[in-house]
Amino acid sequence: MEKIVFTPEEGEAVALYVLEQTRLGGVDYILVTESADGDGEALVLKDISEQGETEALYEIVDDDGELEAVASIFSEMLEDIDLEKD
Repeated sequence: MEKIVFTPEEGEAVALYVLEQTRLGGVDYILVTESADGDGEALVLKDISEQGETEALYEIVDDDGELEAVASIFSEMLEDIDLEKD
């Protein structure tokens, strides 16, 4: 499982594990968690960086419709994981 470090504009860097990634409507999404074994809470992040940028810029997906569509894809890709929305 790939581990990546996110550095927010304010605060400390956070290491997250990438469970899966997908592309929907020309936009890249990743499913991440803080736990190496994949248990616990997960976040769906959307790549909002401009083309040609050297570093990716991600934001948490909070739009319900967008989140449901992407979570559905991740659920199919990861059959052994049950994604629940809080």
